[in-house]
Amino acid sequence: MGYRKSVRLTSANQWFMRCIAMSAIAAIAPELGVNYQGAQDARKLMPSQGFAMPLPQLPMPHLPLRRLTRIGLMATSLIALPAYAEEPKPGVISVSATGTASVAPDMAIINLAVVREAKTAREALSENNKAMAAVLAAMKAEGIEDRDLQTSNFNIQPRYFYPQRQSNGEQKPPRITGYIVSNALTVRIRDLSRVGAVLDQSVSLGVNSGGNINFTSENPDETLQSARKNAMQKAIAKATTLVEAAGVSLGRITSISEQGGHRPPVPRKLARASIAADEAAVPVASGENSYTVTVNVTWELDQ
Repeated sequence: MGYRKSVRLTSANQWFMRCIAMSAIAAIAPELGVNYQGAQDARKLMPSQGFAMPLPQLPMPHLPLRRLTRIGLMATSLIALPAYAEEPKPGVISVSATGTASVAPDMAIINLAVVREAKTAREALSENNKAMAAVLAAMKAEGIEDRDLQTSNFNIQPRYFYPQRQSNGEQKPPRITGYIVSNALTVRIRDLSRVGAVLDQSVSLGVNSGGNINFTSENPDETLQSARKNAMQKAIAKATTLVEAAGVSLGRITSISEQGGHRPPVPRKLARASIAADEAAVPVASGENSYTVTVNVTWELDQ
């Protein structure tokens, strides 16, 4: 028992899809143990242009309701999910480049420490306090503001004497022979011409440890921006050279990442000459700070 129906198709694609659906039913039926050949004729009815055409006779098989339901669901899923050819992904090119920008430092950070030793902790602390008070007063006299003076470490520790092991193997316990008090101060000097004088005066006032100097820039943002631009320009130039050699062109950028860094100061003779003008001061060279930024850029390729 079957049915016949005529439809007007507006395009060959519609008729094609119906034929595919009927062929799908014919393909599914054998999997369910059904001898269903009624849709085989549909494979031969694929016109090249739209026109009215009757659907082929589709004899309905005599099947239990549950099996017919399974066939219907499977066929519907095939019709509802048209197959689309996956578009090929465009090729990509990734390059890395490093940009550098340099600037003369405008601030020096020095670490000074006063270390005093005495038989008692009280005596060592009193001597240390006296020396550090003089250092702080001298720093302020040099024009260094309170915000640029910071205690970075304070430590009190005993000093031990360790007796040698006796001939009978006996080892006496160590004993305390005194105390050491250390007070460290971090100083930010914004006038680099005063660095040598500050170091010289601090030693004269009792600083006997430290002296590490770090030249830096208070606000390196502008220099880092220049380094970024330099790195990006290099990356674009490198990528352009590569694609031109390959006979393709750059497409849109898909990703950009960066890593930043800071190089040690490079000595500058002019800075040394200006700071060392005072012969009594410690000669110091401030150098030049270099900031580096590395960028990683990925483009799509237009072929």
